[in-house]
Amino acid sequence: MSVSCLQPSVRRALAAFSAAGLLTLTGCGTLGDEPSSAAAPPGSGQPNPGGGAAPVPTTEKDWKSVAGTLGHTGVLMDKTVYRVPLPRKDLKVTSHSVDVKPGLALGGYAAFAKYGDGTMLMGDLVVTEDELPKVTDALQKAGIEQTALHKHLLEQSPPVWWTHIHGMGDPATLAKGVKAALDATSTPAASPPPASQPPIDLDTAAIDSALGRKGTADGGIYKFTAARKDPVTDGKHILPPGLGVTTGINFQPLGGKKAAINGDFVMTADEIQHVIQALRKGGIDLVEIHNHTLNEQPRLFYMHFWATGDGAALAKTLRPALDATRLAAPKR
Repeated sequence: MSVSCLQPSVRRALAAFSAAGLLTLTGCGTLGDEPSSAAAPPGSGQPNPGGGAAPVPTTEKDWKSVAGTLGHTGVLMDKTVYRVPLPRKDLKVTSHSVDVKPGLALGGYAAFAKYGDGTMLMGDLVVTEDELPKVTDALQKAGIEQTALHKHLLEQSPPVWWTHIHGMGDPATLAKGVKAALDATSTPAASPPPASQPPIDLDTAAIDSALGRKGTADGGIYKFTAARKDPVTDGKHILPPGLGVTTGINFQPLGGKKAAINGDFVMTADEIQHVIQALRKGGIDLVEIHNHTLNEQPRLFYMHFWATGDGAALAKTLRPALDATRLAAPKR
């Protein structure tokens, strides 16, 4: 707490104690318990005075049992997060007359990170309205928490829901719980990646320039992912970006350099209205504002959006919204 924020009578009393040598007055922060801005380096596994332990380094081999149980191979990110994509390639979803590709809005995932006290699971499962009750029952039976339930599209046929999940424990046990939930859906088995990426009918150079970042072609979708600048924790563990605490922007080509855009901004409470204003100034629709997890610090909110139009023009509208949030500088 800042001394300047206290009532005058309290300040006078504290000053008297200070003059007597009984108390040292500090600046803004908690008296006698100033937070440290130093964070443990990612992958160190060491406690962070600011609020959590970093994940420990792993290898692809460490996650072999997880991949085998899920029947889907993941990608090891920054040597700490094993992220398994779970796209709903079986679903034929339309929204505002757009045939939604899995990479635009139907890409579920399960991400795992190892800490000194166990393995953390975070993820997002894409389920139909008919599948949702069975998925919920399977997750609850496995002891896996559902931390959010919402939609990512304004209008859709058939109805689809997105449920965020969280667990802590043995990785093989967590994977079995996720597999039980997947078995309650029609999520298809993993398929090998295409030999080459489908063409992206967009001015990707102009989009990159407008957003100040380099996108990635993935299954016919042009994607951007941006992490927060400051560390995110759950109070005990540092949550690396690969677990899902990021901004995601996806462009699906519609022909003639036009695109459908969908994704979500990760924001603190004080950033929300600025992002709304930036998006609406360019005619981009809001879909949802919600949380994905239960106890992250700082408290984070996610804003999903939708629009169609010229890809480069949409990117120019998205840039002020990006700049209204505290994001890490893009990797060069």
